[in-house]
Amino acid sequence: MKIKEGFLLREIAGSYVVVPIGQRVIDFNGLMSLNETGALLWSKLEKEVRTINELVTLLCENYLVEEDRARVDIEAFINKITERGLIEDGNELGAVKCAADNERL
Repeated sequence: MKIKEGFLLREIAGSYVVVPIGQRVIDFNGLMSLNETGALLWSKLEKEVRTINELVTLLCENYLVEEDRARVDIEAFINKITERGLIEDGNELGAVKCAADNERL
């Protein structure tokens, strides 16, 4: 799974935002705000990720979080960005069942 081309993660005044560029400006209306964890996941997803376990390991190595909690949060994050059309089609994981729904990604 991988973030589609045409989206950039930027840090602006201590906040992380995803902005569309080029043709994506027409397809994606607005900006998306991410917290620090979301920005870390996004950065990893800019490169191809084969399994959710890669992301779980990433979070557990960078934050004091239990694997189960990390997995739930990652699934919610992937669902949200998939719903917004930000993940390339044909990814192996696709949308996963969301166990938690956070307002801010």
